[in-house]
Amino acid sequence: MITWIILGVLALLLGYVIAIYNGFVRLTQRAKEAWADIDVQLKRRYDLIPNLIETVKGYAAHEKETFDAVTSARAEATQVHVDPSNITPEQITAMAGAESSLTGALGKLLAVAEAYPDLKASQNFSELQTELSDTENKIQAARRFYNTNVRDLAIKLQSFPSNLIGRTFGFTEREYFELEDGSEERENVKVDF
Repeated sequence: MITWIILGVLALLLGYVIAIYNGFVRLTQRAKEAWADIDVQLKRRYDLIPNLIETVKGYAAHEKETFDAVTSARAEATQVHVDPSNITPEQITAMAGAESSLTGALGKLLAVAEAYPDLKASQNFSELQTELSDTENKIQAARRFYNTNVRDLAIKLQSFPSNLIGRTFGFTEREYFELEDGSEERENVKVDF
């Protein structure tokens, strides 16, 4: 009888460990999926930018500095690669910095476009601006989804007794994908003519 009780307790304990382990696997995979969503939206954004620049260039040829800043920021952002299966804090920090620079440069480009009524009336520009706005919204949603999964993983890794199981099997916390402090993205865009 005691043997059956001990076997029952061990089976329950093993079942609990398996459930916790599977929870960590699920959270880790969701974080990877969320990062992949961010990556897809950033790629879409990078593809839209050259078309937007060319459209605005036709109307504002003297705004070369702004175009160069956007092109440079886009090139920098596309050079940052994050491996979804092994995301490191350094990769997240590099991506956040590059994206902050690109967002700031895009804000300046759109502010330049606002100064040209004919450009604002252009159907091509309007469609590109709508696509870019939609993409920015999707990037924000993907960031929130990623950060939610990172938060859930951190909570589980910090909560007792799941922290014992998580650390035993080598699960680790991930970095949030946030804007850098003092980022240009948080500042109002200033354009002088």
